[in-house]
Amino acid sequence: MTNDPLFIDSTSERSIPRGRVVAWALWDWGGAAFNAVITTFVFTVYLTSSYFADPSMQLTTDPTASCSVSATAAPLSSGLGLGLAIAGIVVALIAPVLGRRTDGSGRRKFWLGVNTGVVVLMTALMFFVKGEPGYFVFGVILVSVGTIFYEIASVNYNAMLVQVSTPKTVGAVSGFGWGAGYLGGIVLLLIVYFGLVSGDGGLLHVPEAEGLNIRIVALIAAAWTLVFSLPILFKVPEIPAADRRVRVGFFASYPALVRDIGKLWKESRNTVLFLVASAFFRDGLVGVFTFGGILAAGTFCFSNGEVIIFAIAANVVAGVSTLISGRFDDRFGPKPVIVTSLIGLIVAGLAVFFAHDLGAGAFWIGGLVLCLFVGPAQSASRTFLARITPAGREGEVFGLYATTGRAVSFLAPLLFATFVAVGGAQFWGILGIVLVLAIGLALLIPVRAQRRVDAR
Repeated sequence: MTNDPLFIDSTSERSIPRGRVVAWALWDWGGAAFNAVITTFVFTVYLTSSYFADPSMQLTTDPTASCSVSATAAPLSSGLGLGLAIAGIVVALIAPVLGRRTDGSGRRKFWLGVNTGVVVLMTALMFFVKGEPGYFVFGVILVSVGTIFYEIASVNYNAMLVQVSTPKTVGAVSGFGWGAGYLGGIVLLLIVYFGLVSGDGGLLHVPEAEGLNIRIVALIAAAWTLVFSLPILFKVPEIPAADRRVRVGFFASYPALVRDIGKLWKESRNTVLFLVASAFFRDGLVGVFTFGGILAAGTFCFSNGEVIIFAIAANVVAGVSTLISGRFDDRFGPKPVIVTSLIGLIVAGLAVFFAHDLGAGAFWIGGLVLCLFVGPAQSASRTFLARITPAGREGEVFGLYATTGRAVSFLAPLLFATFVAVGGAQFWGILGIVLVLAIGLALLIPVRAQRRVDAR
C-alpha cells in the first residue's frame, strides 16, 4: 500500500496501491500510439497524402491561401471520413450492450485484453499498406476496424476507473490517466519524428519509397500498444462479484438496455442529460485535434515534420494541464473544470479564426492555448460520469458514454465542411468547431453536479 494522497481517500478505509493505479494509467500511455500516431498525426496524414493520389490529378493552389494543395486531398479525406463514420455507427450500436455484458460477466479485464489485442493486430497490419493508390481502401479498413475495437476497449478501460480510485480521488486518478496518455504520445512522437520522419528518413535513414518509413512507424506503434497494455492485465483485479449484474444473451441485451435507459431516466435523469451534453462538446474536442493538423498544413503552411513537432508540443501542454486539472476536479468538482475549459476553448478558437492571416506564429499560440483546455475537459467529463454512475453499472453507462459520443460524431466534420463551403476558405471551418463546443456548453449548464455514493 502507499501513503501517496493521490491514491488514498482519507475519509474512508479504502486505499488503492500505487502500482495498481500506475498499471491502469499505462494503458492510456500505450493507447497514445493509436490516438496520436495512427488516427491523428501520422498514419491518417499518410493515407491522405500524395502517395495515394490519382496520378492524373495535379497540384492546384487555393487563391485564398498561400499553400499548394492536392486536388485529391478532398476525396481522400472523404474516403477516410466515410470509413470512420461507419466505424462510429458500429460503436454506437454495440458499445452499450458489450459494456452491459461485461458488467454481468465480471470480465472487464478479459475483454479489455481481447479488444486491445485486435487493435494491436490492425495497427501491425498497416505495415502492408504501401504508398500506392491501390492500397488506400485497405488502409482505411484497417484504421476503421482498429477504431471500433479501440473504442470498445475504452469502454472496459473507463469502467475500470472506479476499481482504481475512490470518490475522493477519482478526479486525480482520471487526470493521471489522461496525462499519461498525452505524455506517452509525446515520447512516441519524438521517437517517430527523429527516428523515421525528419530529414531523409530520420536518423535511421529509412527509405521513403512506398511510404516505408511510415509503415515501420505502424509496427512501432503496435509494439508500443502491446507492451504498455500488459500491466493492467496483471495488476488490476476484476470487478468484485458483489458488483456484477445478471448476465443475459447478446440479442436479449438490447431490450434489456432499452429498459435500463428508461430506468436510468427515471432514477438519474441528470446522468442522461449529461450524456447528451457531453455528446456535443466531446465531438467538438475531437474536432480540435482532428482538424488541427489539417488547418496547420492547409491554412498556416506547416510541413509534415512541423505538424509532428506541433503535435509534440500540443501533447506536452495538454498532458501537464490535465495532470494539474485533476486536483481542481477533486477539490471543486468536475463541472467547473469542464465549463471553464469549454469557455477557454471557444475564446481560443475564435482568436485563431480572427488571427488566421498572421502566419504560423498565430497558430502556435492559439493552438497551444486550445490544447491547454482539451485534456482537462476530457478528463473531467470521464470523472463527472464516474461520480454519478450507480455502482455495478459502470460498463453499461460508459458504453452509453461511447455511444452518445458517436451519436453526433458527424456534427463537427459537417459544420467544419459547411463553414468552409460558405466562407470559401479553410479557416472558416474553425467556426464550425466552435459552434459545436458552444452547443455542448449550453446543454451542460443546467446539468446538476453531484457526487457518487460509493457503496463498495
